[in-house]
Amino acid sequence: MGLDKDPYVCTSLLSMYSKCGMVGEAETVFSDVMDKRLEIWNAMVAAYAENDYGMLGFYDYGKSVHAELFKRPIESTPTIESALLTLYSKCGCDTDAYSIFKSMEEKDRIAWGSLISGLCKNGKFEEALKVFGSMKDDDDSLKPDSDIMTSVINAFAGLEALSFGLQVHGSMIKTGLVMNVFVGSSLIDLYSKCGLPEMALKVFTGMRQDNMVAWNSMISCYSRNNLPELSVEFFNLMLNHGVFPDPVSITSVLVAISSTASLLKGKSLHGYTLRLGIPSDTHLKNALIDMYAKCGFSKYAENIFSKMQHKSLITWNLMIHGYGSHGDCHRALSLFDEMKKAGESPDDVTFMSLISACNHSGFVQEGKNIFEIMKQDYGIEPKIEHYANMVDLLGRAGHLEEAYSFIKAMPIEPDSSIWLCLLSASRTHHNVELGILAAEKLLRMEPERSGNYVQLINLYMEAGLKNEAAKLFVFSDGG
Repeated sequence: MGLDKDPYVCTSLLSMYSKCGMVGEAETVFSDVMDKRLEIWNAMVAAYAENDYGMLGFYDYGKSVHAELFKRPIESTPTIESALLTLYSKCGCDTDAYSIFKSMEEKDRIAWGSLISGLCKNGKFEEALKVFGSMKDDDDSLKPDSDIMTSVINAFAGLEALSFGLQVHGSMIKTGLVMNVFVGSSLIDLYSKCGLPEMALKVFTGMRQDNMVAWNSMISCYSRNNLPELSVEFFNLMLNHGVFPDPVSITSVLVAISSTASLLKGKSLHGYTLRLGIPSDTHLKNALIDMYAKCGFSKYAENIFSKMQHKSLITWNLMIHGYGSHGDCHRALSLFDEMKKAGESPDDVTFMSLISACNHSGFVQEGKNIFEIMKQDYGIEPKIEHYANMVDLLGRAGHLEEAYSFIKAMPIEPDSSIWLCLLSASRTHHNVELGILAAEKLLRMEPERSGNYVQLINLYMEAGLKNEAAKLFVFSDGG
């Protein structure tokens, strides 16, 4: 009957595939249609936008559809413009997003919301808030909905702007939007990032408690604020309320369990996940690797790691850190080589874990080599933590003069952590001269910190310089 070529049938098929997340099939339908009418173009652009193809790096697909629209004599519509705007916003293409936005004759709530949401998702919180301000100035009658306010609260959370967040919270109570699960969850996230779990709990108790999003936000809140027991307790409470967990719930609880290195709880939760058939995404698998690695069960972590088809940079970093923190520098370095062969580029966290691994195992030359290639081969500028780890590596190995020369050659100002590493190494290897030098630097930086005086007093005592120790004891809090 030829229905497979009918543009109206094809539009329906395309929309169906889009809703099922089957974008590849939608593309096949789209390419087979000879008479590409307005509805077909609209459905294809919407398919990319709705399925987060911008986030996944499929920017070129959306761009080609956009270009085709200008080649053909098709009048653009607000629906197509909004879909393209959403696509560009999600992939962080601000110039294209703004271009579409400015060309729109009628900017409705969806258009404003797409731009604000896209900026937030790409970490451009200040820009998102500026756009929100422009929205209010542009059309005072256009009231923000729950989607827009969720993005605005997320922007304040990203900036940890508590005072502004409190104001928005107050206005959400007046409008009733605070009852919306996504607005409420964003407020929980705001208070969580600002270190106020008790405020987050107040928001939660005012919400409907049959929604997993709200529960996940609270579980994550307690985990983020170093309250792992409450995180686990809240997870159990969620189960008692009959709310079925998802990968986000499990991941948040695993993060909490990892911080306490509780293998029994971690294995129990892992088994629970397998029994219930909860799908394991990359985040959940990373959390399992982290948990087993921190508990010292590298075999379990290796098993999960080896079976992962898609390993993110975080996955590689977690395994490298796991090996290094338990003194297995050989495996950490070997995995780094595997990572490079797999085409994954390291970041500053990778090098921090590698230098730390060398430090734990006393691999001085390997640590120096890693530090060298960090900037030379990958263009990554070392942070103060990398320098401190290198000073600690050299100091622990007894290379005190080299450590001091390394400090003097630093392109950034050494902070207290650098001098504390040198002081600790000087005490260990009984180098009084360098120890005094490091201690004096520390005392200038932190004269109020009594621990610095104690370090120097102990250095004097260990070196048999009791008179100097006594004088300093009188000068410090001990006097």
